[in-house]
Amino acid sequence: MSDKLAQEKELLREIASRPPVPRALGYIKLTGPGLLQSAMTLGAGSAAASVVAGASFGYKLLWVQPVAMFLGVMMFIAVSKIVLTRSNDRPYWGFMREMNNVCQPFIILVFLWAFASIFASVIWHFPQYGLAAGAIRSVVQQFNPAAEILNADNSYTALGYQISFFTAAVILLVNITVVFNYGRGGIGIRIYEWFLRCMIALVFLTFLLVVIMNFGKINWIELGKGVIGWYGIPYNEDPAEYANTVTMVLGMIGAAVGINMTFLYPYSLLKKGWGEEHKTLAKWDLGMTMFLPFVLITSLIMIAMTVSGVYDGTDIVQVAITPLAAAASLTSGGFLDQKWATVIFCGGLVGMSCGAISAHMTCCGFTWCEMLGLKQTTWKFRLFALTPSIGVFGVVFQLPFWFPIAASAICLTMLPIAYFLFFMMSNNRHYLGNAVGKGLWHWIFNLILIVALIAATTGAIIKLKSGVYDKVFPPSVQQPMDK
Repeated sequence: MSDKLAQEKELLREIASRPPVPRALGYIKLTGPGLLQSAMTLGAGSAAASVVAGASFGYKLLWVQPVAMFLGVMMFIAVSKIVLTRSNDRPYWGFMREMNNVCQPFIILVFLWAFASIFASVIWHFPQYGLAAGAIRSVVQQFNPAAEILNADNSYTALGYQISFFTAAVILLVNITVVFNYGRGGIGIRIYEWFLRCMIALVFLTFLLVVIMNFGKINWIELGKGVIGWYGIPYNEDPAEYANTVTMVLGMIGAAVGINMTFLYPYSLLKKGWGEEHKTLAKWDLGMTMFLPFVLITSLIMIAMTVSGVYDGTDIVQVAITPLAAAASLTSGGFLDQKWATVIFCGGLVGMSCGAISAHMTCCGFTWCEMLGLKQTTWKFRLFALTPSIGVFGVVFQLPFWFPIAASAICLTMLPIAYFLFFMMSNNRHYLGNAVGKGLWHWIFNLILIVALIAATTGAIIKLKSGVYDKVFPPSVQQPMDK
């Protein structure tokens, strides 16, 4: 054990004896792995989901993202219990061994868990670069309306390509620098964690400023109703529209956590050298650096859509709304002109993209080393971390039709399977011994995990239908069922 880690464990024992407020502050200073999860989940998908929810229903769905992330955090607490109890055992190979003992064919599930994490990181890398480049192009056009970025056929002009690839090069260089620092450990990990803190702070302050600029327009009673779930899933007399609303809500609840997050988290714990003594800290870490930033930022985006006039009160899912279209619709509330309001909003989108890109790279660095059974040296980690960098072409190119369909089929199916693995392992007394727990709280915690598993499964089914089945078999050509 390093002297630094021994000192940290001694500090944890001292923090545990403090009064509540000093104890909380002490734990917050030591947080870290949850930051990677925040960075990964606060990307293009979260931005789009929050924009659509706010633009479609105003304050009414403010309850959804907290519920979704609460269920995700509970599952991650189960993962931390598994990993920190057996901190000398690598999760991938430990799961392989235990699943082989339970039922040998189950080992394929562990392999797919890792494979899907890499696949998801590569696929979801493309929209991060696309979001960032689109935000920068939007800013350029705000300040220079005469700039010709698109041709008449919506292809990019020479200027459009220049802006896009310059943005991609800068973002890639920044992320390579910070991720490579993480790979060397020690001070590199601290540099990387501070980078993520800055990105999350940038996003938070960005959308907070947008809300502050429209502060006088906030309907606090309606906001409070939205937070406590007063309206539930808003009802619409049109059955088709109500079905769309239910689909969107259940999809948000089931998809707040990505499959690659579930692989990255346990290895980020081990990278920090955390063990049995860090279990309480791990809970604080997930609460303060995963749950809280996600809920605050997604809520601010939804509030911004409402107070800025994007929400029109119709309570119909606005499928045509995009983050950039919403940014262009923002008003300054009298503090700034529309140009600077758009700059602020787009700055938040770029920050979200940067955090997600670095987390995807880090995930691939961990996952490849584990799958291939390689010792995680600095240069092996760095080499494998470059895997998703092909996503840089997402600034101008869309993936082939079949690619995101295949990705959705694999990654969305694997999330509930990963949750099932975690549920089994967290209740495996052969593996964890007395750390499994017992009594009322143990059963309540298991009940929450089952709810999270059901939510992930429901979200996967909904996303598979809309992202795979409906694209392969569009509704207009689907065959009617036999009567």
